[in-house]
Amino acid sequence: MGHNPKICVVGSINMDLTIETTKMPQQGETVLGQSFAFYPGGKGANQAVAAARLGAKVHMIGAVGKDEFGKSLTQQLQREGIHTQGIILSDQKSTGVANIILSEDDNRIIVAPGANYAVVPEVIEQQEEVIRQSDMVLLQLEIPLSTVLYTVKKANQYHIPVVVNPAPYQQLPEELLQNATYFTPNEIEAAAMEEEPLYNSIREKMIVTMGSEGVCFYEHGNKTKIKSFTVDVKDTTGAGDTFNGALVTQLARGNSMSQSINFANAAAALSIMKTGAQEGMPTLDMVHKFIHERGI
Repeated sequence: MGHNPKICVVGSINMDLTIETTKMPQQGETVLGQSFAFYPGGKGANQAVAAARLGAKVHMIGAVGKDEFGKSLTQQLQREGIHTQGIILSDQKSTGVANIILSEDDNRIIVAPGANYAVVPEVIEQQEEVIRQSDMVLLQLEIPLSTVLYTVKKANQYHIPVVVNPAPYQQLPEELLQNATYFTPNEIEAAAMEEEPLYNSIREKMIVTMGSEGVCFYEHGNKTKIKSFTVDVKDTTGAGDTFNGALVTQLARGNSMSQSINFANAAAALSIMKTGAQEGMPTLDMVHKFIHERGI
């Protein structure tokens, strides 16, 4: 594979509106908050940024509204060197937002997907050439499932491997289970997938992230576990997205699954040492340095 892998990320683009308060308001109550900030988010955009910082040539396919958030999120992705021609502007829907209330270790989140639901199969059809020229395609479930299925079908047509991060979890059609190359669920999502009748036939496609416990996967038919790195945790938001973005860059570079997972674990460990989903995502040099210092 070439030096800079080509990754196509199809997924969500959100603005995360975060407000901190010492007291959660009750129904009909107004309380004073401490701070407010907005951060670029959405699993798709987060994973695209993670891959781009690690040296991949990233094309993002998604949708935003014709509003200020849409404009600033697209510019933010461009600043990361991500190709945004595949991001459409929705006339009807506003840019997706996640409204996050943080209060003493408790968080309550309301997501209004907005334009993310405008990422319909036709959008993918228009970007067929981008998919055809990718080394790997990365998807999550914050866009319509019909689009996820259509993308996987297109990628299969051109023999491009596809990684599906099944989050937020919903029941997956058999067609998706059969046709995706890998799935990267966390433990809760993996437990739900184990209920699927097809599960035994797709076990080998599973790369299960278990937070500080590490990552489980199958190698040559045997279940294997790779340990996580221990670091000081500041904010775990975006750790899973960093892991996914990092994993595909390494697999696309032709590295083995265990090498790729170890690298992705290092990237995720670095990301949780800073606040904000995209803020803490590391560069390639940072990950190599981190792995070197840990003597691995």
